[in-house]
Amino acid sequence: MFETFANLLVYQRMGLPPESHFGAALHFFVMDVAKIFVLLIVIIYLMGLLRALLSPEKVREYVRGKPKWLARTLAILLGAVTPFCSCSSVPLFIGFVEAGIPLGVTFSFLIASPMINEVAVVMLAGILGWKLAALYVLAGLAVAYVGGVVMEWCKPERWVEDYVWKIQMGKLQMAAPDTSLLGRHRYAVGEVKEIVRRIWKWVLLGIAVGALFHGYVPEAWVMEHLGGDDWYTVPLAVLLGVPLYSNATGVIPVAEAMIGKGVAMGTTLAFMMSIAALSLPEMLILRKVIHWKALGIYAAVLALAFTLVGWAFNLLALFY
Repeated sequence: MFETFANLLVYQRMGLPPESHFGAALHFFVMDVAKIFVLLIVIIYLMGLLRALLSPEKVREYVRGKPKWLARTLAILLGAVTPFCSCSSVPLFIGFVEAGIPLGVTFSFLIASPMINEVAVVMLAGILGWKLAALYVLAGLAVAYVGGVVMEWCKPERWVEDYVWKIQMGKLQMAAPDTSLLGRHRYAVGEVKEIVRRIWKWVLLGIAVGALFHGYVPEAWVMEHLGGDDWYTVPLAVLLGVPLYSNATGVIPVAEAMIGKGVAMGTTLAFMMSIAALSLPEMLILRKVIHWKALGIYAAVLALAFTLVGWAFNLLALFY
């Protein structure tokens, strides 16, 4: 639906050729603006309906009553079955934070959601084999779990934006909510207006950055600079993946092309993970929720984890 709308507007109405850099960038921008804002509004509205019935203290008590490993595992599994890109995972991240769920658990969800989904796994298995797909999923789950634990050690709560805590405290102090259908609807609409008002500029900026790289950075250039099996190709792949923007499904054809051009398996997977879970557009949007210090730690943890995964896969490839 979103791609059809972008095709109609950019290629048919505006007459831009699909092979042009500007046409490809504008098409990406139009499609993702429509997709992400629809997801943003729908997700925040649905979570608003839910939070009208579940108070933050109840959610916190439920999480506190569960072992930390179980809460983290449930968050990772939820992330794995939600087919969101990194930017559209941010609204759920905001909802988790405002509901009082521990940030370490919330970060585990944020890592898992864009990296793993059932569509991407099936595509990856069909193109590169089930063994590699299974290894990718296991690596993604491990990164999400360990990454959340490391973020929790850093106590990121001190770096959450003040307005998020104010929203949360307001919910703790307010009177019993109106649980009628109309009351829940009004509450959810208010949530949408409040959160979208605060982050819409960052969403547009993030999508614009992704669109520029999508339209103007040729895949051939990426593959040329990532070929070979030198140790530095893996961290270079992670760095090159940061400014790009896609979901795990969209990056699989690029991975297939890279492997076809002789790029090592681990290097390719590190590149995929970086694009899916460590994109610059996501960082720009997430900045409206947490401070730069937390973002820096988050990016460093994931970059190191993806590099280690890439090196490990390249080492395994020597024995197969």
